[in-house]
Amino acid sequence: MLFLMYFAASLNCFESSCNNSSFAYCCCVFNLGRTTRYRVNTASTRPSVVGPFGLLQPIADALKLIFKEIIIPTNSSKVVFILAPMITFTLSLIGWAVIPFDAGIVLADLNVGVLYVLAISSLGVYGIIMAGWASNSKYAFLGAVRSSAQMISYEVSMGLVIITVLLSTGSLNLSKIVEAQVTMPFWLNLLLAPMAVVFFISVLAETNRLPFDLPEAEAELVAGYNVEYSSMSFALFFLGEYANMILVSAMTVTFFMGGYLPPFGIESLKIVPGFIWFIIKVTFLLFVFLWIRGTLPRYRYDQLMRIGWKCFLPLTLFWVVLVSSVLYFTDNLPQGL
Repeated sequence: MLFLMYFAASLNCFESSCNNSSFAYCCCVFNLGRTTRYRVNTASTRPSVVGPFGLLQPIADALKLIFKEIIIPTNSSKVVFILAPMITFTLSLIGWAVIPFDAGIVLADLNVGVLYVLAISSLGVYGIIMAGWASNSKYAFLGAVRSSAQMISYEVSMGLVIITVLLSTGSLNLSKIVEAQVTMPFWLNLLLAPMAVVFFISVLAETNRLPFDLPEAEAELVAGYNVEYSSMSFALFFLGEYANMILVSAMTVTFFMGGYLPPFGIESLKIVPGFIWFIIKVTFLLFVFLWIRGTLPRYRYDQLMRIGWKCFLPLTLFWVVLVSSVLYFTDNLPQGL
């Protein structure tokens, strides 16, 4: 738990430094063993109070949240109020059960792993809705309603994107999807590349990250659905958000970037263990998350909905038809389809 809090707080400190600068050259190196944070930011001063270069600040933040008092609003639905962050955090962890880290290294190698991941990601909205409703606050409830509409809108596009992957690989098993990318023609990878971009943009909205963090838009909602939470209850939402970031990055790597396989199928790179390649790819996508946060402004809500329903939905529907037609007429449909 303390490890996750330190990791999440490290990301938050880095994001704050990016947002306070006019955009300087920023990079963040994630080391999962020691969770050490380095920041290169030419337009802001590094913290120097807590430890050398402020590296102990995330630990201080974690300890502060652990020892703070949990305050429950008087008129809230107390049971639901307490359950909401627990549900959000739990769902962000159990999705990892079917993610393959290396050949044969997966907790549960389900034949319907894709459906499992989609089901878990769909349930994540319930914790946010429960938090907004139970808080008995108009700001929190509006943030929860925004989140539910946003997540449902972009799950439609995500589902259609995943259908294109399933048509190309012929399996719902995540390990088999990774292995199928070994023999996948290069032109088919190029055909799926636009869907990889759509999928990544959709998961930005799915995880409420900038530029789509409308459910917690502090300018108009005073922090959104978690405005009434404090101490460890707030920390669980905080941890769940970042755990979801890592999970959807792992999903993107599995579907489109070859998972634990070496990049571009280079045989000489197979001497590096597969889980190392998996971690490197996931870390790169996490950097892109922070890069986007430090670069793009927040969208308006009508722009968010327009992108989801008027751009991504028609595009992904067309791409499903295109991919299936190309596979059929080139006789590249997987066996069993």
